[in-house]
Amino acid sequence: MKHIIILGDGMADWSVPALGDKTLLQYAKTPYMDKLAAMGRTGMLKTVADGFHPGSEVANMSVMGYDLPTVYEGRGVLEAASIGVDLEPGDMAMRCNIICVEGETLKNHSAGHITTEEADELIKFLEERLGTDRIHFYTGVQYRHLLVIKGGNKHLHCVPPHDIPMQPFRPNMIKAECPEAQETADLLNALILKSQELLASHPVNLKRIAEGKDPANSIWPWSPGYRPKMEPLSQKYPQIKKGSVITAVDLIRGIGRYAGLRCIDVEGATGLYNTNYEGKAAAAIEALKTDDFVYLHIEASDEAGHEGDVNLKLQTIENLDKRAVGPIYEAVKDWDEPVAIAVLPDHPTPCEHRTHTNEPVPFLIYYPGIEPDSVQTYDEISCKSGVYGTMERDEFMNEFMNNDK
Repeated sequence: MKHIIILGDGMADWSVPALGDKTLLQYAKTPYMDKLAAMGRTGMLKTVADGFHPGSEVANMSVMGYDLPTVYEGRGVLEAASIGVDLEPGDMAMRCNIICVEGETLKNHSAGHITTEEADELIKFLEERLGTDRIHFYTGVQYRHLLVIKGGNKHLHCVPPHDIPMQPFRPNMIKAECPEAQETADLLNALILKSQELLASHPVNLKRIAEGKDPANSIWPWSPGYRPKMEPLSQKYPQIKKGSVITAVDLIRGIGRYAGLRCIDVEGATGLYNTNYEGKAAAAIEALKTDDFVYLHIEASDEAGHEGDVNLKLQTIENLDKRAVGPIYEAVKDWDEPVAIAVLPDHPTPCEHRTHTNEPVPFLIYYPGIEPDSVQTYDEISCKSGVYGTMERDEFMNEFMNNDK
């Protein structure tokens, strides 16, 4: 049996008064997810282990069955793996967002969704002006980039920029968690302030301002760590002799590389509402012809949640169902070798809250011959009645991968 996980990043949400107190999954038209829930089995999954921040890297590693206290080293190391930066002993890697600061306020975490081409100019400029033998900047995708500090101390308190939109940035700058990390914290805070001086008048930003766009006028380093020790999924699940990951997000590519999965690029995959759903679905179907396991990650709902846009998030959920889940199910349902399908988010990103939360998320598992439970629709409320109950740690992945024994 082959296996595919279709993950709608941030798809879960809270009830919305304007939608009759329904969640977005309850309200949205999702005939294929509902069909798979009715034909399959459902439950809830706790994707954020106790003591961890509900970041996408934490949640996706948890979905894949990794023990977070053992392997988690932050987002930066995952960005490094994704873009091919080999970390040496003593290297501390950090996610380095390019953000928009307006006065003393952190306006948004994405610099108005800056393009990779624009960001590449800015990152190369910062490497030229601020890079040293110890400090290096590397271009990632859109607003997501990489900062490596040789000899950096990772024991830092860093606030994710998407957690503090429209809040003062200075109180949320980096703080040392122990005396040994103070030098690293001071260095990083100095880099933030220096980047603001340098980027304010950069031609890329002058052009963006002239076009009425948010300038990318500050860096925001966060999520520090060292190279993680992750075993490939094939070692834990012998059924996975060959697997792949499809995503537009660097950190998921990084997880995939450490997990021993090949990364498949899809033209037009943006990580936003305008991503190439059809291209991603087609790539997943093609990969299933040769691979045992496919992890299809679609970011759009998460970004809509961060923007607090209920209508846009509804659109992304319905697009996921119509343009990804449906085509994949229709393509594989009659294959000679059966395909197990799981659908779930990694975490909620409630539009009201505009950032991630750590509540358990709904999931469904379907494969030909599975005995269905009583749940008829896929959403946060219905799946609480599912036969799987609430799972955590590697219970979901174990159940999903071991269904053909």
